[in-house]
Amino acid sequence: MIPKNLVCLWYDGTALEAAEFYAATFPDSEVKSVHRAPADYPSGKQGDVITVEFTVLGIPCLGLNGGDTFKHSEAFSFQVATDDQEETDRYWNAIVGNGGQESECGWCKDKWGVSWQITPRVLTEGYTDPDPAVAKRCFEAMMTMRKIDVAAIEAARRGSP
Repeated sequence: MIPKNLVCLWYDGTALEAAEFYAATFPDSEVKSVHRAPADYPSGKQGDVITVEFTVLGIPCLGLNGGDTFKHSEAFSFQVATDDQEETDRYWNAIVGNGGQESECGWCKDKWGVSWQITPRVLTEGYTDPDPAVAKRCFEAMMTMRKIDVAAIEAARRGSP
């Protein structure tokens, strides 16, 4: 059954490769089906993979091999809430280590240009703390980081150096 709503991600011929990577990297993720073009189209030939139905952490997605017309941007990202440094490192390293790219404040891009926020729960709890001093310390600590350092955020929450 086709979901009522899903995320459509545009790829330049690499939708299946991306979907397989996501399925191998994240829990509750899988490649559900692969559809081939029934005829030639502007960026491909009959029989090429045109769409891939997959899930990322339970979110239904459709990878569309639409060609090189559109590029991904930070205007869309997957935000992954992690429970500890080990989980944060695992996802960050999988994305960056597979041809991806580091950015600031827990953001990175995979090799297909899709943006990811690898966000430890302690960070979100910290910068949304009802105590403005705690929120400020956590936010300021985050602003100095690329991959989030859980111990440093926990220290900022406590107010210790």
